[in-house]
Amino acid sequence: MHGLKIAKPNTNICPVCTAQPGSKPMLPNKTAVEKSLQIASILKCKINPKLVWQRKHYSWPDLPKGYQNTISGAHAKTTGENGEFLGIKITETHLEEDPAAWNPKTGEIDYNRSGLPLIEIVTEPDFSSSGQVIDWLKQLILTLSYIKALDKNAGIKADVNISLPELKGVRVEIKNINSLTNIKTAIEKEIERQKSEVPKIQETRMFDESKGITIKMREKELAEDYRFISDPDLPIMNIEKSRIEKIKSSLPETPQEKLQKLIKKYRIEKRYAKILTKKFEIAEFFEKIIDKANSKLATRWVTEELLNVLNYNKKELENVDIKPEHFIELLKLVENKKITELKAKEILRNWKEKSTSPLNEAKKGSQISNTKEIEKVALEIIKENKTAVQDYKNGKKESLNFLIGKVMQKTNKRADYKTAREVLEKMLR
Repeated sequence: MHGLKIAKPNTNICPVCTAQPGSKPMLPNKTAVEKSLQIASILKCKINPKLVWQRKHYSWPDLPKGYQNTISGAHAKTTGENGEFLGIKITETHLEEDPAAWNPKTGEIDYNRSGLPLIEIVTEPDFSSSGQVIDWLKQLILTLSYIKALDKNAGIKADVNISLPELKGVRVEIKNINSLTNIKTAIEKEIERQKSEVPKIQETRMFDESKGITIKMREKELAEDYRFISDPDLPIMNIEKSRIEKIKSSLPETPQEKLQKLIKKYRIEKRYAKILTKKFEIAEFFEKIIDKANSKLATRWVTEELLNVLNYNKKELENVDIKPEHFIELLKLVENKKITELKAKEILRNWKEKSTSPLNEAKKGSQISNTKEIEKVALEIIKENKTAVQDYKNGKKESLNFLIGKVMQKTNKRADYKTAREVLEKMLR
């Protein structure tokens, strides 16, 4: 198994995955196996210690070998089984190779992703609505991101099985739906279709996003149709019990556990706790600073200011070396009115690559809260900006913000914003 960056179609073709002459089959790499065990563990599955790499035979353009390598099959032991996640039973999880990307409309095939490690998670039919499916999937995606088991460039791909037992219809599978929006729409459209055309034969369908309908591809193959056999060229993978235990013990808290911890232990409002737990690195960073900083200030500065800076620079926290102790120092300077919030924001914006102690910046000048000192600066600003002053007196209230900005600029963002506003309003009456 191998990783792959976004590239032009068919520019990263693996000779093993596309069965080039002379190539030999290979076992999945260590990282792929490790991630498959982590996923099985976090979904509370029983892990099977002996894993056999199977050949799943089918003749389709996305698999030039004529078979797909998978740890599943009619008589195989999957990577994990009998799990549960947020009230939904997990039948099994297994590692397999991703086939190529085949477009049935155009016939075009891109073999770049052929052979990528793919984890298939199979649930029991415990869902009763499209909304429930999407809510569950969002939590699943968030949880898997905590163990870095998702490729951000790959997106999500799901096969959805739908049946309406009350109408005595058989199960229909919709293959390779590629977004949460499409999954929801496909489920709703297929339920609508089955109510008017009760399916009597199992079949595989595809979702046509442009038309908003499902289209029949073929009749559904059964397990025996794939002629599963263990790959004769590959040995059994024996997973030691100590390895399984080590993986289980090293798993981080799930987002759901972190959410409850933030609410109950740290008394964080649920709306902020949800923001903090959306990304593992942010939640971990917050926990490192919360015991040494003002709770409300820390919550606001992490969920608003820090995230704003990261989003503006299009970076994740893991890509920026912001030390918790520097962030704590910054918060304490704001809390103790040693620097203004505007100055603190300027310091934070400068931490594009890494943080430095903000104490050095604070030494250059503390916050100016003295009314008389601000009045002196305000008087200069009024004299230098007569047009803006007149505009304000003529009713343009936004001109006041311009004048406040000038005060902040002249004091190198040291003037207390609230005091500056009050002083200007008084002087301009």
